[in-house]
Amino acid sequence: MSSSPRPSAISDVERLSRLSRLRASMEASNLQGVLLGSTESLRYFTGLAWYPSERLLGALVTPTALHYIVPGFELSKVDSMPKLAGEIVTWEEDESSANRVASLLGPTDRLGLDDALPLFAYHALAGVMGPDRLVDGGRIIRDIRLRKSQAEIDIIQYAMNLTLEVHRRAHAFVKPGIKASDVVRYIDEQHRALGAAGGSSFCIVSFGEATSLPHGAEGEQTYSAGDVVLVDTGCRIDGYHSDLTRTYVLDAPDAEFSRAWSIEREAQQAVFEAARLSAACGSLDDAARAVITRHGLGPDYALPGLPHRAGHGLGLEIHEEPYIVRGNRTVLETGMCFSNEPMIVFPGRYGIRLEDHIHMTETGPKWFTTPAKGPAEPFA
Repeated sequence: MSSSPRPSAISDVERLSRLSRLRASMEASNLQGVLLGSTESLRYFTGLAWYPSERLLGALVTPTALHYIVPGFELSKVDSMPKLAGEIVTWEEDESSANRVASLLGPTDRLGLDDALPLFAYHALAGVMGPDRLVDGGRIIRDIRLRKSQAEIDIIQYAMNLTLEVHRRAHAFVKPGIKASDVVRYIDEQHRALGAAGGSSFCIVSFGEATSLPHGAEGEQTYSAGDVVLVDTGCRIDGYHSDLTRTYVLDAPDAEFSRAWSIEREAQQAVFEAARLSAACGSLDDAARAVITRHGLGPDYALPGLPHRAGHGLGLEIHEEPYIVRGNRTVLETGMCFSNEPMIVFPGRYGIRLEDHIHMTETGPKWFTTPAKGPAEPFA
């Protein structure tokens, strides 16, 4: 792992700038408020990290104020947590949180809703305010979150470097007779040892035929010499995700696996080369499928071939916009971050996924991590 120092967490100055952009978008959309739930958008704009539950805890952003909407018994905890300054407005167990939100708005004000708010919150607000005053605020929120700042990119880069080192250690740990659950446990331990306090945010370890299942198999697996190995894992640093996959064999690969691995790597490179500023996200997925089809696989989502989109955005959520999927007309802009993982599946045999992430710079795409070198050399 690089010895570069851990980057600073997102500053209050940056969060205030995010709120300013949100308020500008509210004005342009004729919204007098935006309600954030217990979602990653709450953390993005205010710094308050809270878990979703059956109680509404969030923040109401108005043109001139920031109100935290908090169950009364959580007041002391929320008051002590890191967040931007704002008024904490409480509601008790026998009261309606929707009434409390409505009381902070004018009688005809329009309210934009966080697109990750649960449906029960929408219904409660609709019952109090009427559905005509409620607007999907997801687009204006997502448009702001879509382009990462340099501070965000620095944190993601640090997380990616950390997880790449964990992959190196896991590669050396796998041996005949080892169980997948032991590798998962080891990967979690190594994430923690390298500074990811929460350990692995997720981990898939697959051997042999199980690698043909994109999200892994149920039950225990044991590695046998010659098995294909797929490891997909990540962690969180200051809320931001890493996410890397390597697929390889530990011994000399046969010609068939080498050819399949080379097609996967070619498809991954085609996505990178298609990632140009102003290119539509869908065109990157098209580039991967063109490679796969040219080699006699697919077409479309048919197997053997690529059964899912070629990539997804990443930030405070491990899957977020922009999605690298057919038909997505979103154009690539500076600051966008996304995975490049056009997996090839051979049903009943094995699957090969090579996943690295890209961020868009003023001069085009840049890898967060250098792609794998070969079918038995998962690291450059």
